[in-house]
Amino acid sequence: MAAPRPGRAVRGSSTGRPLMAALDLFGRRWNLRIVWELRDGPVGFRALQERCDNMSSSVLRQRLTELLDAAVVEQLPDTTYALTELGHSARRALRPLVRWSEEWAATLSPADSEDTR
Repeated sequence: MAAPRPGRAVRGSSTGRPLMAALDLFGRRWNLRIVWELRDGPVGFRALQERCDNMSSSVLRQRLTELLDAAVVEQLPDTTYALTELGHSARRALRPLVRWSEEWAATLSPADSEDTR
């Protein structure tokens, strides 16, 4: 399946609105994880695979191809993978979700503690 692109029909939307294309791209399993794992700088294929819980190499290749095609990730001359400026922008856009997830975890923690008694 080709990488989602704004202006083309994507999963869940025949219009291809930019938001729908982005939701399709980042809703694919592992894509957000790959962006997250590349947040601190370039990573080689095997190291990235390990950071992503040893996902299969064929799935990693497919996801990297989608992210490369979407201009979110680039492959450097030394064959490592890194976020592009667009990829860093996506990572920055995720910061509110990271903060929310921490609040969510803190809110649920007391309930989880009670459940374990």
